[in-house]
Amino acid sequence: MGVTVLLFILGLAMVIGGAEALVGGASAMARRFGLSEFLIGATIVGIGTSMPELVVSVLGAIRGSADIAVGNVVGSNLFNTLLILGVTALIAPLAFTKANIRRDIPLCIAASLVFAVFAISLRGGVVQAGSISRIEGGILLTAFAGYLWYSFKTDDGSETSTDEKPTEKKPLWLSIVMVIGGLAGLVFGGHLFVDNAVLIAQALHVSESIIANTIMAGGTSAPELAVCIVAALKGRNQMAIGNIIGSNISNILLIIGASAVIGPLSVDHVNLYGVTAVALSSLLLLLSTLPHRKSRLSRPKGLLFILIYAAYLWLIMR
Repeated sequence: MGVTVLLFILGLAMVIGGAEALVGGASAMARRFGLSEFLIGATIVGIGTSMPELVVSVLGAIRGSADIAVGNVVGSNLFNTLLILGVTALIAPLAFTKANIRRDIPLCIAASLVFAVFAISLRGGVVQAGSISRIEGGILLTAFAGYLWYSFKTDDGSETSTDEKPTEKKPLWLSIVMVIGGLAGLVFGGHLFVDNAVLIAQALHVSESIIANTIMAGGTSAPELAVCIVAALKGRNQMAIGNIIGSNISNILLIIGASAVIGPLSVDHVNLYGVTAVALSSLLLLLSTLPHRKSRLSRPKGLLFILIYAAYLWLIMR
C-alpha cells in the first residue's frame, strides 16, 4: 500500500510538472507563430491532454467494453466542463472572447448534440439507448478533421481576452522541448495517477461505480485540470478555455469516432443519461457567458458549476 501511495503522488507530481512545461511552451509557440493561445490550447494542448481518454476508450473498444469507451468520454467531458472550469473560475474568473461565444462554444454544443443523436434510438416513438455504428464513427472522425481545418483557417492570432498577460520569449527549440516533455509528463503521470488511485480505492473497499464515475473520469482528466489551474495562475484565460473546449470536442469526435470505427459502441441507460448531461452542460457553458457585454465565468458561476457536478454524481449513484 505504501508503494502504491508513493506512485500515486509521483504520478500527480508528473502531471503538475508536465502541465507547467506544456502551458509555458505552448504559449511561447503561439506568440512565435502568430496563433492565438486559444487555438494552441484547443489543438496541441486539448488533444494532448485527451491522450489518457483516448487510450482508455480505444482499449475498451478493442476489448469489447463499450461501457468503458463511452462512459470514459461522458464522465471526462462532464468533469471538464463542470468541475474543472468551476475550480478554475474560483481561482481566477475566466474572460470569454467574442470568438469563444460565436464560434468555439457553439462548435462544442454541436459536437455534443451529434453525440446525443447517435447514442439515441427511437423504437416505436420511444427514446431509448442505442448504439454508435462504424459509419457514425467515421462521420465523427471526418468532422474532427474538418474542425481542425476550420480552427486553423479562421484563427488570425489577434483576439485575446482582456485578462491575458504578455508571454515571455523563449527559443523555439526550448518551446518544442517543453511541449513534448510536458505532454509526456501528462500522459505517463496520468497513467500512474489513475492506476494507483484505483488500487487505493479498491483497498479502501470503494465501489466500482464510484471508481468509474469519479477516480477514472477525474484521473483521465487530471491533465486538463492541471493545465487549467496552471493557466489560470499565469493569467492564460484563453489557454484554459481552449484546453477544455478542445478536449471536449476531441473526446467526442476523435475518441468516440475512433472507438466506434474499431467496433460499434452500445450505449446503456446510464451512459445515455450522461450523454444528455454532456449536451446540457455545453449549453450551460454558453449561458454562463451572459451578459455578453462582460462575458466571463465568475467565481459564483464557477461554484454553481461545481454544485451541479456534485448533484449529477449524486443522481447517478443513488
